[in-house]
Amino acid sequence: MENELGALGRYAGPATLIMSSLAGGPKHGYALINDIEAFAGQRLRPGTLYGALARLEQGGLIEGLEADGRRRPYRLTESGAGALQAQLASQRHVADVGLRRLSDGLATS
Repeated sequence: MENELGALGRYAGPATLIMSSLAGGPKHGYALINDIEAFAGQRLRPGTLYGALARLEQGGLIEGLEADGRRRPYRLTESGAGALQAQLASQRHVADVGLRRLSDGLATS
């Protein structure tokens, strides 16, 4: 489970953003773009978004719901929630190490 997002390689960043957005509840593409921009300060382009959605859905990490008109919402699966939790824990560890080393480095300067 913890390697599922890591296996996405260079696509893990957009996948993490999308799944973090979906952790708050189902959303369609436009709502995902706006939510991600609001919480992460990044605006995913439609090609990046829909390519990542297809990979995540194919991997069973998200699932599409019944379309509401032209909009198709997606939601996080149980497997996706576990993979996201592992990915975020890994990112937290890297951030903690980096911040600690930065702090230690500044203290000795």
